[in-house]
Amino acid sequence: MTRAGVAINARAAVRRQIGGVERVARELSAWLPRIAPGRYRVLAPRPALAHRRGQAWEQLVLPARARDCELILGPANLAPVAGRRNVVMIHDVAPFAGDWYRSLYGRWHRAALPRIARGARAVIAPSEAVRAQLVELLGAAPERVRVVALGVDPSWARGADPERVRARHGLSGPYVLAVGTDLPRKNFALLDALAGPLAREGLEVVLAGSGRAYMPGGSYSVRTLDYVEDADLPGLYAGAAAFAMPSLYEGFGLPCLEAMACGTPVVASDRPALPEACGGAALLAAPDDAEGFAAALLSAAHGGPERARLVSAGRQRAALLTWERTASGVDSVVDDLLRER
Repeated sequence: MTRAGVAINARAAVRRQIGGVERVARELSAWLPRIAPGRYRVLAPRPALAHRRGQAWEQLVLPARARDCELILGPANLAPVAGRRNVVMIHDVAPFAGDWYRSLYGRWHRAALPRIARGARAVIAPSEAVRAQLVELLGAAPERVRVVALGVDPSWARGADPERVRARHGLSGPYVLAVGTDLPRKNFALLDALAGPLAREGLEVVLAGSGRAYMPGGSYSVRTLDYVEDADLPGLYAGAAAFAMPSLYEGFGLPCLEAMACGTPVVASDRPALPEACGGAALLAAPDDAEGFAAALLSAAHGGPERARLVSAGRQRAALLTWERTASGVDSVVDDLLRER
């Protein structure tokens, strides 16, 4: 590896359970060395250091192991705080956008993210909404912030087996699905409140996703599947009558794209950056309007021209945004920096 090489910080990629940032870290760790052979080196700690215990590895060991690399690419928000070689993907500014993070996790991110954003050679945001927030809230230099949308694996459209997944999880009737880490900003409480009205229309609410140790999840009356392995996710999406994402805040909204790839109509919050990520291929509703959100879900789930339009538009949107396209966009940012050198 020459001095012009790029080290990929794959700490998030070796976590067993994955959410959005872990998915990005895994996909880029696989795609970037494929599209630019010889440019990238994937560096990861042992899995025991993938979470909080790995902070010291990220701050001290990673820069040492990447000492002969020109750049260090951080695909999962964090990077060596004192580093001057960082290209970092910051997926959202949730610790600054709402009163959701009171733990050590929140304090660390509020302290580290502004320093990382201001000191990085380049910052990559998943949406224009996050780009503006990085400049306004974290003090990133506008000329250093680029937007690269996230993606979905095209194989999800082909590999979905809803009947097998339905049988495995005991899903016998039509259901509205939500997927995501159980955090307050995901607003799953809205779907819990809508369970009764939706049940009267023949729809069960199903939540899939585990909590995080740094933030306790909610308590819900609806069916919860906890963490669902990757092998089951496409079938779970494809078997749903509609997919719901009522978040109060998102930096992108990757599950919406995954649902679209599986041919499931999407109803999402109208809060940034979900309208941008969905690109006109979803119904939008206010996350604090229970009646309006329920009406949108019923429109998406119960067939007719609107459902057909959403399914078609969603498939087209998902086909446009692939992980290969995301990796190419990130590599373009890296290439520009290496050419500057």
